[in-house]
Amino acid sequence: MNATKNEVRLEWLRPRAIEAAQAACPTLLQPLGTIEWHGLHNVVGLDAVKAHLLCIAAAQRGGGLVAPPLFGGMGGLDQPYTFVIEPEDTFQTVLVRGWFERLCWEAVRQGFRAMIFLTGHYGAVQQVVVRETAVRMTRLLGVPILGIPEYFLALDAGYIGDHAGWGETSLMLHLAPDSVDQSQLGEPPHKGVGGRDPREATAADGKRIAEVIITRLADLARQMPTWDADTCRRFADAEAALLSRQLTLAASEKLIWAGWRNIGAGALHPYAALLVERKFDEIIALAEKL
Repeated sequence: MNATKNEVRLEWLRPRAIEAAQAACPTLLQPLGTIEWHGLHNVVGLDAVKAHLLCIAAAQRGGGLVAPPLFGGMGGLDQPYTFVIEPEDTFQTVLVRGWFERLCWEAVRQGFRAMIFLTGHYGAVQQVVVRETAVRMTRLLGVPILGIPEYFLALDAGYIGDHAGWGETSLMLHLAPDSVDQSQLGEPPHKGVGGRDPREATAADGKRIAEVIITRLADLARQMPTWDADTCRRFADAEAALLSRQLTLAASEKLIWAGWRNIGAGALHPYAALLVERKFDEIIALAEKL
């Protein structure tokens, strides 16, 4: 993927180019990831690299600018070359939540009217903190802020998230093919890999999944700055309903991942389409299926 075509990377732009891009679409996309083992076949920066490339493609298509990726999150595997910035087993955070909050304040101060945090790293706590911060800052700042893992935009395309398995590896075979070497995998079980066997991953599958994600990201980047106060409120209520349901399940079952138990069965498959179509009341109803 050519990131320099229609340059949208904030750090590579001069002031007049930033001003023109903001005038056309004042959305800032913030890729999130970490440094973490992703099998013997993938680079350790996969999460943030993947999110960054998806954001670039979406901004080139729908508008907006892309902030430099943040390589630091909550949780991580107990494997080599994994930097655990904050632990996975608690919703408490000293570093990550505060960093997200500061980015929101700064984005609005710099004139952006919407923000999308796209996390390519999705331990349960990472997903919760990203969404919770986005909901709270939406209400506090009065601009729509979406905090979401990329697979939530492609659940209905058969991608329910994995770790260095078929899905992530397929995405990287499409987005950054030189970063993948499936010949290093050997026979299963594959160390530090979760989900469908990455030996089945293909660039064609990655292209199909990426197209769904990029199309929806682009639609959201284009739409969100135009939402009025009522739309923004209903959006925050819908995202808060998902968050509340996941936290309630985690508390009642004493298991952080309890709020994801029905996603593989299709509980949230309609979510991304409903989000793009601004059918927020239907998302609130959907949350009860988790």
